[in-house]
Order: sequence, then structure tokens, then C-alpha cells
Amino acid sequence: MKKWSNKWTRAAIPALLLHCGIGTVYCWSLFSAPIALTFTANGISASALGWAFSLAIFFLGMSAAFLGNFVEKNIHTASLIATICFAVGVAGTGLAVHLHSMPLILICYGVIMGIGLGLGYLSPVKTLMLWFKDNKGLATGLAVAGFGAAKMIFSPIIEGLINGLGTEKALYVLACIWFVMMFVGHLLLKKPDGWVESHEKTDVKTFFKRFKIFLDPKFVGIWLVFYINITCGLALISHEKDIYMAVGLGGSAALLCTLTGFFNAAGRLGYSTIGDHLKDRNTIYKIILISELLFTTLALTTGAISKEIAFICIALLIVVNLGYGGGFSNLPTLLSDVYGMGKISSIHGIALSAWAFAGLTGNQIADLIVSKTGSYQNILIFTLALYAVAIVIDLLLVRTKHSKNQEHA
Repeated sequence: MKKWSNKWTRAAIPALLLHCGIGTVYCWSLFSAPIALTFTANGISASALGWAFSLAIFFLGMSAAFLGNFVEKNIHTASLIATICFAVGVAGTGLAVHLHSMPLILICYGVIMGIGLGLGYLSPVKTLMLWFKDNKGLATGLAVAGFGAAKMIFSPIIEGLINGLGTEKALYVLACIWFVMMFVGHLLLKKPDGWVESHEKTDVKTFFKRFKIFLDPKFVGIWLVFYINITCGLALISHEKDIYMAVGLGGSAALLCTLTGFFNAAGRLGYSTIGDHLKDRNTIYKIILISELLFTTLALTTGAISKEIAFICIALLIVVNLGYGGGFSNLPTLLSDVYGMGKISSIHGIALSAWAFAGLTGNQIADLIVSKTGSYQNILIFTLALYAVAIVIDLLLVRTKHSKNQEHA
């Protein structure tokens, strides 16, 4: 049995299975259009549909923030709850399509699935860093690469199932597939022998005391940079298919979404692995933000979307996906460098609250800009300003040095 208890079978593979399941939340744009058509064909408004994705991301971040301590001590229970919630949320969305119920979509896809997302995202991260303690960036990169690769792997599968079975039945089939994947990951996930987790009792006072970390300027800086990177990423990624259509690439949209999904995953693995070899892991965030700023400036000044300059739009979305993924994979390792491994799931969970608020602002602000101006090009003005702010915050607040003596803090 011992040969099956190693860092690959007990950490890397289960992390990929869990994250490749929950990462399909970014395939929402493939579901939203056919769901909207089903509703409007039956005389029901689909105007609130965009909130399903926003709520999913919000409850992801909030469940991670408030249940991080629970995940820290109960990775198996947490990964099982994540598996059940995610599968039930997807299947429930199929039922909501059958019943033409918008509130049920918001509850199933937004709330139930969102809670599964938060618990499933956190469950394998600390376990990976414990198994790969000398290459923590590679470890977390492997985990969240699965989250990014999900879009690349499942986009053509989802489109094929929707075209062949219809949206409702496709959701039922996918719920079963993702349940099996995540359940296998849950069964395999295990912390290394010899690591003993602290199990001290916590009351309400000590629970909320964890949030005092927001008084630390370094944490605030990390939180804000992470929030801005996600907000800008969601503003563009949530309209990716529409942007391809605007520049005359509608027929290749699914293929291009698969391509950017690859770069989303590559950014998660590549940037985090590079971070392992840098004295200050925060350098990665500087690289990400500067590259995003430069390509957004190029796309804005050339009027790439409005003038249908396709190759610049593709390049921009590749860079944004690279940075979006890299920002996620570097977050837990950066936090562990600053605060140590002792409470990393709890601290990481609190930091993921930035994702929750980005989920409520990124694509919603982009939707507002498009509805008011009729142009996807104008989203770039919004993201360019935020990238500039993020760089200033990163330079002023996020000053970190790797501290090996904090490993057991």
C-alpha cells in the first residue's frame, strides 16, 4: 500500500481531479446562451441569468473565507461536501432549465455549486504544499492548473453534449461525470504521514479574530492586487466568446476558448514554478500586471476590438488568461512565504474573499459598460485603469521576503 501513498497519488492526481471538476464553472458562457434561449422561447425573461455566474464566484470566495479553518482540519469531509454540492448544483441547474425557474438556477448554480467550489478549491492546496514542500509553487500550480485546464478540456465536450442532448440532459450527464471525477479525487486525497494538524477548539470570538489579518498592510496589499487581477480578468474572460464574434471569429470561438483555456492553465503552472526560483515570489505579480497593462494599452490604442484586429484581441486574451491563472497559483505560496504553513488554509481562504467580490463586480461592470456603450472596446479603459492601480499598490504595500523559519508558524 505504501507505494500508492506518495505525492502524486495522494496530492497531485486528486488535486487535478477535484480542480478539473470545479474549474468548469468558467464554461458558463457555453451554458448561458442556450439557457437564455430556452427561457425566452417560453416567454420568460432571462435578464437575471448573468447573476448565476456572479453568485457562484461570490459563494466560492465566501465559503472559502468562512470555512477555511474547517477545511484545514477536515480535508476529507470538506472534499466530500464539495463533490456533493458541486454535482447537486449542476444537476439542479438542469432541473431548473426543465422547470424554467430562474430562482432555482440562481440557487443551484450560484449558491449550492458556489459552496462546492469554495470547499473544493481549498481542500487540496495545503496537502499539495506539504507533499511538495521544496517546490510549493509547482505544487499549487499543478492543483490550479486543473482549474484552468477544465475549460480547455470540457468546452468541446459541453458543446457536443448540448448539441446532441439539449441543455437540460447535458447538465445531468455532466453532473454525473464531474461527481465521479471529484469523488475519486476525494478518496485519494491524504496529507503526508507525520503531519499533525492543530485541533484546538475555536469559539465565535477566536473565529472572527482571524479576520484581524486585514489590519496587516501586507495582507491588504496582496488582497487588493489579487482582487484587481481577478476583476479585470473576469471582465474580459466573461465576454470572451462575444469578443471573438465582434472581431469576426465567431465560427472559431469554441476552439479559441480552448486555446485560452490552455494558457490559463499554463499560467497557473508556469508562473508558480518560476516563483519557486525567485527570492521574492511577489515579483511574479509584477510581471503579470505589467504584461497585462502593456497588452491592454496596445489593444486600446489600436482599437483592436472595434476595428476587428483579431490577432491583437487573441494576444490580449492569451496574456490576460496567463496572468489570471498565474495570480491564483501564486497566491497560496506567497501567503505561505509571509505567514508560514501553520494556518495557510485559513489565511488562503480569507484571501479568496477577494474572488467573491470580484465575482460580483468584474463581469457585472463589464456587462454595464457594454449595455451603456455598445462596445467591448470600452471594457479596456476600465481594466487599464485598474491594472495601473494594482501596480502602484503592489509596489507600495506588498514587500515580502521568503522566510523559511515561518514554515511551522
